[in-house]
Amino acid sequence: MPALPVLSGREVVRVFEKFGWEVDRHPNHIVMVKDGHHASLAIPDHKEVAKGTLRKLIRIAGLSVAEFHAAI
Repeated sequence: MPALPVLSGREVVRVFEKFGWEVDRHPNHIVMVKDGHHASLAIPDHKEVAKGTLRKLIRIAGLSVAEFHAAI
């Protein structure tokens, strides 16, 4: 399994956009939604997203770490 990279919140958003997720609103977190998914992704708008947070976002999106890593 590839190691999770250190990414900013905006970089994480760009990767999820490749998988069809769209930005819905942007208060303190960037919220992303996707048609056909009942869950949404709340990505912190920080310079570095914690690895545990990133791993959970990947799992909620229904992706593997390898799929996410390949899309970077």
